[in-house]
Amino acid sequence: MVSLPQRYSAVCADLQLPTSPDVLRVLHERGRARSSGIRLPGGGGRLTDRDVLALSVTLRQDVTVAGLDLRYNRVTDEGAKHLADLLQHNVAIEHLNLMCNNIEAEGAELLAKSLHGNSTLRSLRMAGNKIASRGSMRFAAMLQDTQSLIGFTIALSTNKSIQAVDLSRPLLFSHQEEIMVHLARMLQVNQHLQELHLGQHGMTDSAVERLCEALRGNSVLRYLDLRCNRITRDGAKFLAEILRHNSTLEILDLSSNRIEDDGAGHLSKAIARHNRSLRALSVTSNSIASRGLLLLTEAMQLNPSLSHIYIWGNKLEEPVCAAVSSLLQSGRLLQEATDVSPYEVDGQRCLAEVFHGLRRHYYWTSNFDAHSDPVVNSALVLMGRDSMF
Repeated sequence: MVSLPQRYSAVCADLQLPTSPDVLRVLHERGRARSSGIRLPGGGGRLTDRDVLALSVTLRQDVTVAGLDLRYNRVTDEGAKHLADLLQHNVAIEHLNLMCNNIEAEGAELLAKSLHGNSTLRSLRMAGNKIASRGSMRFAAMLQDTQSLIGFTIALSTNKSIQAVDLSRPLLFSHQEEIMVHLARMLQVNQHLQELHLGQHGMTDSAVERLCEALRGNSVLRYLDLRCNRITRDGAKFLAEILRHNSTLEILDLSSNRIEDDGAGHLSKAIARHNRSLRALSVTSNSIASRGLLLLTEAMQLNPSLSHIYIWGNKLEEPVCAAVSSLLQSGRLLQEATDVSPYEVDGQRCLAEVFHGLRRHYYWTSNFDAHSDPVVNSALVLMGRDSMF
């Protein structure tokens, strides 16, 4: 039986390409360790498109490699084309990490199209790539990125294997409503996606309303991330209505929006009276004052399912400090399940920030393998400008 290093060497000879010492070393080490993944993160010798071509051809008919980590290399659209071709032929790869390469809109679209014919891939990481060109034709770059983003959502409408998607921080200057139309359609028909990240989309309340209309018929999504948008109390009201009827959603991230007291009140009412599935809620930096925060703590007392809550960056006045301290002292809220910690100064209770935010729980749906950093484990498609970590 031909080993993977032998096959790689033969492919390089056939294609008249030089063998990469780093690739050969990793393939040999993988064989000795019996690992299911190939890790080639860029270091001293960063891989090029030619290296990716040889590796892609080597893995075309392979059924033993489940993960391919090529982050921090020099992969461009040409390399993305080779990897897209690989995804059309390989029936084993479940995880592909392309973070921080040089892939632009064309490469992203090729990868998106490859998902139509692939039923195996569960995670695709693309943070830190230049999805839209940064040339002088800014309008053309915007169109390229919009088309790439729409291409991903269309591909996800028929894909039955990807469980988590991160579309945060796209380079968009308009067409937000058009993208929301496609995202909503995708959520209406996709019955496999469990995790969706839409941070920093410039999303308004009307976009949230469209998203919520789609979620009414969705019974699989567990994690919805809408942080760093322009959502106000009206958007929170739409989300509260979803929480009234939804029995699947477990994690809702509304960090860095502006829902204020009224928005917190809408969410609190739904959590206290109707919802029993939500486990984690983040409303950090939302201009919420005592009234809204106290309503959330009261809702937590009434709802045993909500175990994690993050509130730093709001107006943490003494009544709120007392209420949160009470939750912690009673054991209803665990210290590791919130981002604030109580202390006293001259007999007055205060809250200090601790770093226990939702970032610790990113991508709960999948792991690259057992040895990955738990902060960056993921199953996603990410089209953002740079890494979120």
